[in-house]
Order: sequence, then structure tokens, then C-alpha cells
Amino acid sequence: MPRLPAPQPREEHPYEHLDRIARALLARNTAGLSPFSIFQAWNDWALHMSRAPGRQIELAERAVKNTIRVISHISGIGEDADAAPPFQPKPYASRFAHSGWAKMPFLFWQQSFLATQDWWDHATDELRGLSAADSERVRFMVRQALDVVSPSNMPLTNPEIIEQTIECRGRNIAEGVQHLLNDMTHTLTQTRTEPPEGFRIGEDLACTPGEVVFRNEIFELIQYAPTTGTVHAEPVLIVPAWIMKYYILDLSPKNSMIRYLVEQGFTVFAISWCNPTRKQADLSLEDYRKDGVMAALDAVGKIVPDRKIHAMGYCLGGTIMAIAAATMARDGDDRLATVTFLAAQTDFSEAGELLLFLDESQVAFLEDMMWAQGYLDRPQMSRTFASIRAEDLIYARAVKRYFLGRDDLPSDLTVWNNDTTRMPARMHSEYLRGLFLENRLTAGRFAVEGRVIALKDIDVPLFVVGTETDHIAPWRSVYKIRLFTDCDLTFVLTNSGHNGGILSEPGHPRRHFRIGHRPAGARYVDPDTWLAAHDPREGSWWTDWVRWLADASSARTEPPAMGSAGAGLPPIMPAPGQYVYQA
Repeated sequence: MPRLPAPQPREEHPYEHLDRIARALLARNTAGLSPFSIFQAWNDWALHMSRAPGRQIELAERAVKNTIRVISHISGIGEDADAAPPFQPKPYASRFAHSGWAKMPFLFWQQSFLATQDWWDHATDELRGLSAADSERVRFMVRQALDVVSPSNMPLTNPEIIEQTIECRGRNIAEGVQHLLNDMTHTLTQTRTEPPEGFRIGEDLACTPGEVVFRNEIFELIQYAPTTGTVHAEPVLIVPAWIMKYYILDLSPKNSMIRYLVEQGFTVFAISWCNPTRKQADLSLEDYRKDGVMAALDAVGKIVPDRKIHAMGYCLGGTIMAIAAATMARDGDDRLATVTFLAAQTDFSEAGELLLFLDESQVAFLEDMMWAQGYLDRPQMSRTFASIRAEDLIYARAVKRYFLGRDDLPSDLTVWNNDTTRMPARMHSEYLRGLFLENRLTAGRFAVEGRVIALKDIDVPLFVVGTETDHIAPWRSVYKIRLFTDCDLTFVLTNSGHNGGILSEPGHPRRHFRIGHRPAGARYVDPDTWLAAHDPREGSWWTDWVRWLADASSARTEPPAMGSAGAGLPPIMPAPGQYVYQA
């Protein structure tokens, strides 16, 4: 066979760094969004729409019909006076819940807005030849634009604001201005708001007793103190996402998953990731696997020797745990007893609205911004997540704070949500490219230590949880792990969203879940068929999970000591440790 010519080294462009600096400066002023990707999506949609005379006629007819329907209802022509308005808010929308929207002229403004929203929904619907990604991106941007101009956001067109202003004699506006000034100050100075009384970290939140028993550059390992006379022999290792502080799983005592596991007789360890700085810009995804997950498994194995480990990964922690488990299976490392994935994706082809932000241009744009500052900063990530649910997280909150004069009610979840972290530049770039953009893990192209890994090699029982209204890890995307594994698998679908569905402690009101079991080697069942075949059950999925963990454990035994001085792992300091306080 003739030899292929050796690849030529890439020619260096002398002013490439200047280009990167220019893009990084632009990115800081666009919240990290690439204007080139935005222009491409609109251009693709506009060009295909210009070549679709049939769709143009349809949209012209719809505009006329929607106008007639609004005018007819407002004027009462040919309709029952008590008839429902022709356009209804979307099921998730709450901005028009106030009773004043049923009266004129607010009803007219509301119906005009909803009619416009209906028209744009059809204008951005699928169009033959139009890229599905560009179609969804344009739809998303239109939704963002409509959210800005909604009559619910304007003090003169929102009946609730007018009613509140009259009742309070304008005091709500004065208080709203004060809230606005405070928020602007925190935004400009990038200072964090101190948690209110009753929500202090280490006292009210993240307060399950324990000890830090291991620490390196990336994480601290916390071992929690037992509360039962005997414990299940196999310990539990919790791997949270590095995009969040770990104590989402140890909030208030009433809804702490970690405390619940301890009370059920499990020896629990949890990783508390560091909040990386510019000096840690070169931390890689492999560093998080090797010096994070694998180092934690090594430490747990020394403290609880000769026992297998129940591993649990949440969100991105579940993704890195899947990579670690597949690597261990490939290499014959059998230290895992079971693996649990909570709202964690392994296939990213249907990763929800986060995919709308990602293409080659967008990733390169983010990479240049991170190259300049060394990390992806907290506000940049927060804005991305908030824009997915802009109506609730941005505009409804702004109306409440700045026009109604109401302060945010503190809660453990909102305090945690404001306690965001940074992402190292190299690691986040590898994550976006290798997993989100190129979907290498399930495409058989993700290599660890120079060799490709496969989820199919995992042969320990899996417990996988998806949440019904998850905007970050849609449950159908989470469910796709069934396509790429053959082992024993239990799948749970619980109500609520990415965080609320996971924080579903026993006794939580209005909670339900579906649960189904797939034996090893069983045939694939698509998500819609699975959904139809499993009826919802009231209550918390935590109880079924704990029962599943107990069934996969051996006999109960005496609780292990806190740390292991003989193995070089003495207790370092009380939980929640040091890294959780890093700003």
C-alpha cells in the first residue's frame, strides 16, 4: 500500500493573537454570544422564507385572521360575551395571571401580544431546506425579543403594577428603584450578596456533620458522620457538577439528600469542587476525571477497604462519572457496586435549548473569551441559563422587584443558585467541543489515555433519573443512555425541573414519579412507549432509590472511622470544608 504523505505542520499566522483579542473583547460585550452565529441563523431563515411563496401566503392569511379574531372578541362581534379569549397564554406562562388582564384595555394589549406570538410561532416553524438548528435558534431569539416587549413588563400596560401603585401611593416604585440600584451595584462590582439570616453556609445550609478527609488542587472529599448504629457495608460517593457548589445535595436539613442517605444507614462521601481561578486555566477534563473522580475513589477505598462503592453523579458530575465508569470497565477495574445518574446526559444530540448556543462559531467565540480571562465566569453562565427561562427568571422577577417593590423571598435554593462557580478555560472548551458539539462519547470517538471508551462496557446496575420539565438535561436526552448500555438499568422520571425534581424528599407536596426496570440484555424501548407504559406514582423517588441501593449492598456492619490516619487520610477540618466558601 502506498504511504500517505505525513500531515504538514499548521502554518502560524503572525497576527492570530490579535484576532483572538478582538473576539474576546467583543464577547465580553455580547455576554459571550457570537453575533456571527446569530446573523447566520437569521440569514438562513430569511433566505428560505424568501423562496417559499406558499408559506408567505399562509403567514399573510394568519396575520389577517389573528387581527380579525382579536378585534371581534374585543368588540363582541358575533361572540358570546362570556366566551374565552381566542388566544391563551402558553401553559408555562404566568405573566397574565392577574385578574386585571380580563378587562379593557389590558385585554386588548394582552390578546394583541398573544396573537403576535402565535404568528411568530408559525413563522419560525419548520421550513423545507432550512436547517433545524437555525430554525430553532431563530424561534428562540424571537421568543427573547417578544419577552422584552410584553405588555406585562410595562408599568402603564400592566394592571397589577397600576393597582399596586395606587394602593401603595407610589411607595412600590420608590422601593423598586432602590432594588434596581442595589442590583446594578452588585452587577458592576461583581460582589456577592451575603446570605440572609437563617441561610448561612455551614450553619443552616451544607450543615450535615462530617469531616474533610482528602484535599488536592481540584476538590475536597467530605466524609459524613454516621447517625445509625450499623451501616450498609458499601459506601456512597457523590460526584456533583463542577458548575455548581456541591451543597445543592445538602441544603436545609429537611431536603438534604446527603443527610437522608446518612439517616438510612449509608456511609456517604461527597466531592466539593474548587472554584477555579485564572491560575487553573489549564485544568483539563481528564484532570477532573483522574485527579477528581478517580482520586476520590482511591481515597474512599482506603477509608473503607475491601468494599465496592456506590457511585452517584449529578448533572455534569454524572457525565464525568459515566466517562470514569466506562474507563474502569475497559481497564478491568471492578471497584463500583452500582452507578446512579441524576439529570445527567451521556448523549448530547438532543441536549435541549443549550444546544442553541453552540456551533463552531459560538464555541470559538467562547474559547477566545476564556483564553483572555482564563475561565468562564459566573455571570456569563448565569445569563445563559436565565435566558432559557427568561420570562420567569428575568422579566417576571424584574417586574416584581422594580415595579411592584417586592423583594425576593429568601430560600435555600435561591441562596445556592446565587452561589455560582467558574469553569476552567481548557476543561470547558474540551467539554463543549468533545461532548456537546461533537458528541464523541456515544459516537465511539471519546478516548481516555489514548484509547476509546464505550458506555456499553459498563456492566454494573444503573439507576438513572430524568425530570419532566428539565431545560438543561431534557429527560428524553437522559433516557438515551438506554441506547448505549446493555446492563441492568432502572429509569425514573420525576416531575419538576433540573433541580426541583432531584430535591424530592419524602413528604414534599405535589411530587410524583414513574419508575421502570430494564433487565440486562433486554430490547430497547423508545421514551414515548416507556412513558405510556408507566403510570405516575405519588411521593418521592428517594425511597425507591434507597431501597435499590440497599438491595445492591451486602450485610450491615459497624460504621467506619472518620478518615484513615494509617492510610495518610486523617480528618483535615469539619464539613463543609474550605472550598465551598471560595468566591
